[in-house]
Amino acid sequence: MSRYTKDPDTIANLSSDQYHVTQESGTEPPFRNDFWDHKDDGLYVDIVSGEPLFTSKDKFDSGCGWPSFVKPVDNDYVVAHEDNTLGMRRVEVRSKHADSHLGHVFPDGPKDRGGLRYCINSASLRFIPVKDLEAEGYGDYISIFE
Repeated sequence: MSRYTKDPDTIANLSSDQYHVTQESGTEPPFRNDFWDHKDDGLYVDIVSGEPLFTSKDKFDSGCGWPSFVKPVDNDYVVAHEDNTLGMRRVEVRSKHADSHLGHVFPDGPKDRGGLRYCINSASLRFIPVKDLEAEGYGDYISIFE
């Protein structure tokens, strides 16, 4: 049994932007969000469930105005779905346990790092600095940053 869940109390305490993005599959404005140019080392987790999603080691500046990553930290926590909304064919990514809308994945990332760009809404993420990983229950991920 996973410790990650879609907790109604957590959802009730989301900001309006966090709720819109994660629960209504919304999108926040580019360049006006918390993590688009965030450079600290650490782990990005789902704002609702705490599922580990991405690390700063896999983050890059794509110029799009949203946090961009080359891969998830663990493929077991990120689920891809075809998204044909807005007259476009895209691949949406959601968290596995909370089913939070995270963003989309595109095939235009750095070729030398796999070629993917996970374009993620900051409002779907909580950042945990490396120094806090153990205390927050993510000690298994410390080795990534050593």
